[in-house]
Amino acid sequence: MILQVKRTHVKILIIGVNGFIGHHIKDYLTGTHDVYSADITGEASATHVLLDKNESDFTGLFHGHEFDVCVNCSGAANVSLSIETPLYDYTLNVLKVIQLLEAIRLKSPLTKFINLSSAAVYGNPESLPINEQANVNPVSPYGYHKQQAEIICQEFYQQYNIPTVSLRIFSAYGPLLSKQIFWDVYQRSKESTELSLFGTGQETRDFIYVKDIVEAIECVINRAEFIGEKINVANGAGITINEAVRTFLDLLDWKGVLKFTGEERVGDPIHWQSDISKIQSLGYRQQYSLSSGLSEVVNWLKERR
Repeated sequence: MILQVKRTHVKILIIGVNGFIGHHIKDYLTGTHDVYSADITGEASATHVLLDKNESDFTGLFHGHEFDVCVNCSGAANVSLSIETPLYDYTLNVLKVIQLLEAIRLKSPLTKFINLSSAAVYGNPESLPINEQANVNPVSPYGYHKQQAEIICQEFYQQYNIPTVSLRIFSAYGPLLSKQIFWDVYQRSKESTELSLFGTGQETRDFIYVKDIVEAIECVINRAEFIGEKINVANGAGITINEAVRTFLDLLDWKGVLKFTGEERVGDPIHWQSDISKIQSLGYRQQYSLSSGLSEVVNWLKERR
């Protein structure tokens, strides 16, 4: 039986709205909800607050507003950069979270807080598929910092009764994401008929298209308990890097040779596949296969070109 999720009209604040996921959330929810936003970029308006990059006044965001939901899409999402500059990653992924929650505690304690976490908290899991009760064992500063942010969300629920939830997003992809594997492969494919990638190609990821992520977030808004819980956001399929990249290159109509070096990259897990029972219980159903999602990515790349 497919769970029918009733849309509840909410007043929502998106932090980091000009980032990859934040932008798609705004596009999806505008028109059906009252959407407000904040970021360090953009033009200030009645519905958009321009934040100071170094000293963000999150408390000011809640003056004169009673938001039903705050979605935190800000932060860094770069494993390599977190290894090179751990303090910078900590500042964006941990410190900003507690600053936001403190502002909510002081000014708007009924606001539900959605923290975008990552499957990076699992590191290399002991078994597959990974459910939310699995041991966390990060293999990068990014993963450790996402874990710490989850703990802070749980702290604010248990200590101050602030409604929070952390979403462990697996391998996200889609238009506007100008980094990570598909963007990198695209850029290199334009200049060469031979591509060489890290790993063996048999590493697996649980890919999820960004519009499916947004659907999952609305399911969370409508049905999650907000008791400091963690929820996997993925599609429950372990797809090899080799299959994913070859699917993408076929859609690009690239004719060349793809190779894998066999060399592991620091901070990268080997296998991911999620148990998605929890997000499915909230009404989530996958709409985009890897092929259909990558087709939209290719269309976006062609439009840019």
